Amino acid sequence: MIIRSLQSTIEERLFKGKAILLFGPRQSGKSTLVEEILRDKDHLYLNGDDADVRDILTNTTATKLRAVVGQKKIVFIDEAQRIPNIGLTLKLFTDQIKDVQVIATGSSAFELSSQVNEPLTGRKYEYMLYPLSFEELVGANGLVQEKRMIEQRMIFGYYPEIVTKVGEEKELLKLLAGSYLYKDLLMLEQVKKPLLLEKLLKALALQVGSEVSFHELGQTIGSDSKTIDKYIDLLEKTFVVFRLPAFSRNVRNEIKKGKKIYFYDCGIRNAIINNFKPLGSRTDTGALWENYVISERMKYLKYHDIDVVSFFWRTNQQQEIDLIEEDGEQLAAYEFKWSSKGTVRFPQTFTDNYPGSKTLVISPDNIEDFLLKHRCFYV
Repeated sequence: MIIRSLQSTIEERLFKGKAILLFGPRQSGKSTLVEEILRDKDHLYLNGDDADVRDILTNTTATKLRAVVGQKKIVFIDEAQRIPNIGLTLKLFTDQIKDVQVIATGSSAFELSSQVNEPLTGRKYEYMLYPLSFEELVGANGLVQEKRMIEQRMIFGYYPEIVTKVGEEKELLKLLAGSYLYKDLLMLEQVKKPLLLEKLLKALALQVGSEVSFHELGQTIGSDSKTIDKYIDLLEKTFVVFRLPAFSRNVRNEIKKGKKIYFYDCGIRNAIINNFKPLGSRTDTGALWENYVISERMKYLKYHDIDVVSFFWRTNQQQEIDLIEEDGEQLAAYEFKWSSKGTVRFPQTFTDNYPGSKTLVISPDNIEDFLLKHRCFYV
């Protein structure tokens, strides 16, 4: 059985007087996780996709809610972002029905966050559930077995259904990257041009590991920088991509305003460009490894509530470091190499300007040090 990293964290937050909100991509396992947490607990399940549920929970009162809940002590509202004014409804639970724990899930941070942030100020715990992680599958399969599966994960990703239904990965990923991926996005009023969004996703998928320019992206797909920025922001809020900013402390020749875009899941990225070839037959293995490691590291840091700020680093002379982590006053610099052969030298410009920074090359040989530990450079 695969135990999600957030399970014990959420269990510890039950009946603390606050609503529990669980965000995450569609099909990442939010409902399954909550159902597992509530498996032996008497609870009421409500689905925001159901029109009757939306009617009941929209512009309601504490009296009506109490009648709906009855004797149940836990209410699980799935797809809560579909319910108008859900923030006010959740506030009624936390303020006036205090003996009932409410848990809400949402696959669109844009919709759900905008509804709950103000009404639930100080009244909520928020968590983000990603697709499965290296750490979670090490827990289920053991380290040796999961390390053997890294190439498979880089190609097909970590969505629960993809991991568990071996042999059906391509078909399921195409479905996931098509209908499910676009479902939330196309429901948002800001997306006026679905074809443009599709072109943007393909362009971003092909530029993984490279610095991106919104102006150049706009020229490539026939749009403008403002629209590109807006659409990428929506892709972030629906958990498709995330951005990595450039690191700079005003050292001469450092890039200060650059950004890279990575996908939360490598399988989704590969489905967008329809490339499921094995690593030995690909020309993008290095970029794919970089996306895999950075996205998995991000999951680890988030799940363990580690307050680290992440960047990449580059100079005008094209000296570059894949990942910089700022942990208080400590800097750590990482390079990601699929092959452990050869020697990697970190740019002297960086080491001279940031003395005391830790440096480490991450390959499949030592990946567990990076994805299962906070300060892996102390190994």
